[in-house]
Amino acid sequence: MSTILFNKIIFGPVFSRRLGRSLGINLLPTAKKCCNFNCVYCECGWTRKEHIGKEEFPPANLVKEALEKRLKELIATGQEIDNITFAGNGEPTMHPEFIKIIDDTVSIRNKFMSNVKISVLTNATSLANSEILEALNKIDNCILKLDTGKESTFKIINQPVLDVTLNEIVNNIKKFKGKIIIQSLFVKGIINNTEIDNTTKEEINEWLKLINEIKPELVMIYPIARPTPSGSLMKVSKEELDKIAEKVIKLSIKAVVY
Repeated sequence: MSTILFNKIIFGPVFSRRLGRSLGINLLPTAKKCCNFNCVYCECGWTRKEHIGKEEFPPANLVKEALEKRLKELIATGQEIDNITFAGNGEPTMHPEFIKIIDDTVSIRNKFMSNVKISVLTNATSLANSEILEALNKIDNCILKLDTGKESTFKIINQPVLDVTLNEIVNNIKKFKGKIIIQSLFVKGIINNTEIDNTTKEEINEWLKLINEIKPELVMIYPIARPTPSGSLMKVSKEELDKIAEKVIKLSIKAVVY
């Protein structure tokens, strides 16, 4: 199936199911996906392993200039936004100047639109880096991926291209001292002749154990909603997702189905 790549550093504003009117920042190359995961449902397509380590990232000063210019344009035309969101063509924390870019973004936001929140969508692999962890503690919403509570399912659904375990990911998340938001996507289908379904009773119980350990302020629950690189995936029904959310709420943790 066809997939989506963002061809600019700054894109939008777009309407986000979770973040309202969101101005996106893509810190990754515009012509290819750049990620240390290879999630089966990713709208950006498959991660090409031969591209890892050969990326050309937009320099921090160019990101700063582009963001400042776009915010001035929005102000001039009377457009309001709710969030500045780091997303785009892969994992934003892979950018070698990520820490400086976060500092620049906080400064620009405070200068031009102090009421706007800053959000980062991340798979939590880089939280082992204390400097990146510190940078993420400066923003409003750190949205962390956790799709399963089982190591075997993690390997199938998220397919990390670096040597990392689910246990390490969870330990990274626990290091975060800010407002923890967990984002979980539930999916069914066949990948490489292997059936995947992270909605089974066993799967949900293992996932709930981790959610209870992490104790996030919010769990965002999703089905697939955009084209995926594999055409064999099926969308999980809202009714099933609502039942999963109810189990989270019973842990005294807020959950929202998108």
